[in-house]
Amino acid sequence: MTSEQDLVVATVRDVLAGFEPFALTAERPWDAGLWAALADAGLTGVGLPEEAGGSGGELADAVAVVRTLAAGAAAVPVAEQLLVAGPALLAADLDLPDPARPCSVAVDGVVHAEPVDDGDGPGRWRLTGTATDVAWAGVASSVAVLAAAPAGIEGAVLALVDATGLASSDARNLAGEPRGSLVLAGAPASGALLTPARVAGLRARYALARAVQLAAALEQVLAWTVQYAGERQQFGRPLGRFQAVQMELAEMAGEVSAVTALTDAAVQTLARGEDVVLAAAAAKVRAGSAVEVVARLAHQVHGAIGFTQEHRLHHLTRRCWSWRDEAGSELTWARVLGVGLLAGGGDDLWPALTRVV
Repeated sequence: MTSEQDLVVATVRDVLAGFEPFALTAERPWDAGLWAALADAGLTGVGLPEEAGGSGGELADAVAVVRTLAAGAAAVPVAEQLLVAGPALLAADLDLPDPARPCSVAVDGVVHAEPVDDGDGPGRWRLTGTATDVAWAGVASSVAVLAAAPAGIEGAVLALVDATGLASSDARNLAGEPRGSLVLAGAPASGALLTPARVAGLRARYALARAVQLAAALEQVLAWTVQYAGERQQFGRPLGRFQAVQMELAEMAGEVSAVTALTDAAVQTLARGEDVVLAAAAAKVRAGSAVEVVARLAHQVHGAIGFTQEHRLHHLTRRCWSWRDEAGSELTWARVLGVGLLAGGGDDLWPALTRVV
């Protein structure tokens, strides 16, 4: 990281220090106080250009914010806003919502867009249908919705919807984070047509955002487990002195290193402005597969205490299990990765692999 990113991370950690993770409930589905503190510090607009209303900075700065918050089990929609919705809206020449108000993204479900001539100029749409598995549904003030374009038009419509008046279901992931559905019964929206390639890029961005969060969470889980193994005494010596535990820690470290390497490579691909679909697919697949190993061994080393509501470990492992299946499962992205790697034929397989990683 650069010195600027170090400063960003230090600032986020200072803010996080005043907000301990907690079990999310229907009555308290997110950390509104933490979001307000982050917004006051300008951290909910990092990586988004100042001229568009953001706080400025580069993609790497936004990734640093997201990683730090993920490692702290922060219950706020910063990953969706900084890495997915915000950049996608700007790339489509749409206005960026106020970064002080949470914005999420919806890419699943059955939503249709029809153009509207209401005298406000082009780019007005009416959305009908249901967006499903919407991250932070009921919390986000606005949602960037990916909707099917009218018949005969290739691609899809990216539309910004005011979600404050929309009803949402109470579905949540294993960590308790809202993942409900939004019913769009003719909801008005500003929007823009996206080509199929840009639609694929948007979905890949979402997958990469989850991979970034997973990488940070898995790194923190490893760090906690190494620390616990060095402190917990069993049979007169620290757990970390037992060869079986050392092997488990080494296996965890190998998984985390692989996830971090692929995720960093995908972020760099995106920062260079290159097609990120295959790199994001590789990162998401590798991050998802690492969850099973790292979470299982972390809880094995910690023992029963790691499962209790009072212990910090479960806040991250439950998020890891949830994020693993969000924005596309390992199977979904493995198929994308396989098709993409073979697109150039057998002679291009090795060059394609090296381009991805």
